[in-house]
Amino acid sequence: MVPVAVAAGPSGTPQPSLWNIPNLLTMVRLLIVPVFALLLLAGGGHDPKWRSVAWAAFAIAMITDLFDGELARRMNLVSDFGKIADPIADKAIMGTALVALSALGDLAWWVTIVILVREIGITLMRFWVIRHGVIPASRGGKIKTLTQGIAVGMYVLVLTGPLATARAWLMGVAVILTVVTGLDYVKQAVELRRAGLARARGEGA
Repeated sequence: MVPVAVAAGPSGTPQPSLWNIPNLLTMVRLLIVPVFALLLLAGGGHDPKWRSVAWAAFAIAMITDLFDGELARRMNLVSDFGKIADPIADKAIMGTALVALSALGDLAWWVTIVILVREIGITLMRFWVIRHGVIPASRGGKIKTLTQGIAVGMYVLVLTGPLATARAWLMGVAVILTVVTGLDYVKQAVELRRAGLARARGEGA
């Protein structure tokens, strides 16, 4: 049985043990990142066989992302560590894929830049407001992550013809969702910070 800690985290709520299944899945996803990078660039980066193996590693990372959050909620193991580490793990695997694909000439650099600026910016913003509270992943953010994952996964594979066209359209949708959900997170962060500062002024009065 996994021990449950009662210490409060940044959000002020009792925190479960760090070593629980959802958090371990997040850590596994982080460990997959360098393995995925090596597989994607193996054989000069354009070998269909290596790209297929790299896609399998990428798929495993995406699957763990789907399960760790759901398990955390069902098992009542939602923690501030998970809320922060989970998006960092997502951005690590996604950022690695995007940069490698652009470096290989398979994906336009502007797509990679737009997505990375949004993802890194939101991550830094989460830390900026962490003392006021934690911004959880929204439904729109989850849809964005899923769309990005499918689109990038299709780019990892060596595809031609209609499938190559389909992945380009899907990536366009992913970019739009990336920008729209990013703006929504900025709005949430500003509101959270304002509420936190208001509480601090009230307590100091």
